[in-house]
Amino acid sequence: MDPITAAAAAGVALVVKGALESAGQEAGRSGWSGGAQLIERIRTRFRGDGDAEGALDRVQRSPEDDDARELLQRMLHAHMLRDHDFESDVRRLVDEAVAARGGQAQVNAAVIKNAQVFNEKVEIQGDWNIS
Repeated sequence: MDPITAAAAAGVALVVKGALESAGQEAGRSGWSGGAQLIERIRTRFRGDGDAEGALDRVQRSPEDDDARELLQRMLHAHMLRDHDFESDVRRLVDEAVAARGGQAQVNAAVIKNAQVFNEKVEIQGDWNIS
């Protein structure tokens, strides 16, 4: 997976996490307050692009919707390719989220389409590539 695609996927996962936490009244429990900042940065970049704005709103309303997440990831990826400053901001915010979790990126298999859902936490450490 190329770095922009990975950052877009991670960005969508953080948007989903924020939407789920808000729905469950758990906002702020994660120890990282950048979720709102990431969503605001995405919303600002998407301003004027009705399809992209709609994709973000749809994920925030229905975070479990696989089609909505996939569409948001495509929109986020496209905007990151067109705007290198935006790409840098998304990467920075994703990196901050990882750092807030002690430098460990956690992958929730339930959020990844076509992945097996595990009942226990899955942690990935070190360098890894997906091909």
